[in-house]
Amino acid sequence: MVPLTIDNKQVSVPAGTTILDAARAVDIHIPTLCYLREINEVASCRVCAVEVEGVDKLATACNTLVEEGMVVHTNTQRVRLTRKTNVELILSQHVDHCVTCVRSGNCSLQALSKAMNIQSVPFRKEATERPWDPALPILRDSSKCIKCLRCVSVCDRVQSLGVWEVTGSGAHTTVRIRGGLRMNEASCALCGQCVVHCPVGALRERDDTETVFSALSDPTKEVVFQIAPAVRAAWGESLGLSPEQATEKRLAAAVRALGVKHVFDTTFSADLTILEESSEFVERLSHPESSKLPQFTSCCPGWVRFVRTEYPELAGHLSTAKSPQQMFGAIAKSYYAQKLGKSAKDIFCVSVMPCVAKKYEAATPEVSDVADQDVDVVLTTRELDRMLRAMQINVAALPEEDFDSPLGRGSGAGVIFGVTGGVMEAALRTAYWKLTGSNPPADAFQDIRGQKPWREASFSIGETTLRLAVASGLGSARALMDALRAGQVSYDFVEVMACPGGCSGGGGQPIHDGEDHAAQRGQRLYALDQESPIRFSHENPEIQTLYQEFLERPLGRKSHLGHPLSETAHHLLHTDQRKWTL
Repeated sequence: MVPLTIDNKQVSVPAGTTILDAARAVDIHIPTLCYLREINEVASCRVCAVEVEGVDKLATACNTLVEEGMVVHTNTQRVRLTRKTNVELILSQHVDHCVTCVRSGNCSLQALSKAMNIQSVPFRKEATERPWDPALPILRDSSKCIKCLRCVSVCDRVQSLGVWEVTGSGAHTTVRIRGGLRMNEASCALCGQCVVHCPVGALRERDDTETVFSALSDPTKEVVFQIAPAVRAAWGESLGLSPEQATEKRLAAAVRALGVKHVFDTTFSADLTILEESSEFVERLSHPESSKLPQFTSCCPGWVRFVRTEYPELAGHLSTAKSPQQMFGAIAKSYYAQKLGKSAKDIFCVSVMPCVAKKYEAATPEVSDVADQDVDVVLTTRELDRMLRAMQINVAALPEEDFDSPLGRGSGAGVIFGVTGGVMEAALRTAYWKLTGSNPPADAFQDIRGQKPWREASFSIGETTLRLAVASGLGSARALMDALRAGQVSYDFVEVMACPGGCSGGGGQPIHDGEDHAAQRGQRLYALDQESPIRFSHENPEIQTLYQEFLERPLGRKSHLGHPLSETAHHLLHTDQRKWTL
């Protein structure tokens, strides 16, 4: 242990500890801005400056290691003035249109400025604005960029994509797309992790809320909402709701309070995805000589983009099953439209997702089979929260309400889609039933759970032993894919979610600067699975009815089926990701 003194407090910490962590260990606050533990520790902002006795130059607490006998002062006049000057310099290159900024009230720079009582900036403003395509799912305002380098580090060190780069130095430092490319030219997965980790409003998702408000005001449109499983674990965070208040039933009530008549649960189409994807997996297992194994899950469009751009020769391993979002859109504009006596063009389908890449997926022409877009608009969890605030809805006071039927009932297996490993676990529950004719214990496949970025497991189903892998985050996915490509590992089934922690940690979820809430959101979803009266996708009665009523004889055409992988199911519920527009 290393003894030192911080603000007259005796501290003893392990060797290799930074001054910042040593101070936090004794509840001494040192402000930070650019710092992200183990991701971005470059001290570019210098807001964490402290004074060390015997050292002329101020030290940066986030990356300066403690030394025996060190005496540190975190709040001297020199320190306070230096920090204030550093923030003022940052503000001189930052367009502070706080009133109209999407991050107002949740901005680290704004909070720091207030804490340091900065009421004016003594330096001349020199913010630079560069053009950006407003149609892209991720938007960047370079005039707000504070060069903290968080986006660069997250993209490089966590997601291994290297989309961003730093050019220039000093006051001329610039963050841009690597090689000077445009965003639509870069190998970007659109995961949105750069957005989540940006401390200001320099990066954000494209806001589509006004498009939805307009549709709600259009008497010719039947507006249909679907809400993803991971949204229920996070939607109340930025609205100040406790987990006990932010239930899925209150979420359904909140969406209806916006004026939406048809509110459905995407766990329904998650169950539908499982019926199709697990059937495809069993089919591939039955014909290993002609099938591409391992089968990759295909629910995550960020992962699909990653495979297409980085490992195109392995894209054929992706399950052809559409994501729950797209399956819902196809069913809403066909089966449900028929029930309403409407045509596909009358249905305006909105999905609320924890994801930015879902905006890209919905707009991809090759994934829609019923209309030009089976899903018309994708809102992130953050956008839904902004809509609720814009309508002045007192969400906490709303009584709980059920989702609508017949597309609103989901199983516990569908709920855990929102956490890494959940798709795999849900698929195995149904694959076991398909292979043996009976259900396994609902929690038989818990070994696939956990927060380890790349985890493996083996399970025996009858006489078949399945080798499985789950990867969380694209950096882990790259390591897994490189090992597969090199023949170092062999699996039957692989799940990858582009965002660390899966959809619970998605790029469209509420932002808590520097804090990771994915694990606790995931635990909430596992708890909901445990509480669910139905824990197997194939036991969802609304799914069974869908196959009986529609997928067997759609639009008057007879197929050989009424079960997964039927002609109609394949037409509506499957896609070839190799042909997707990038």
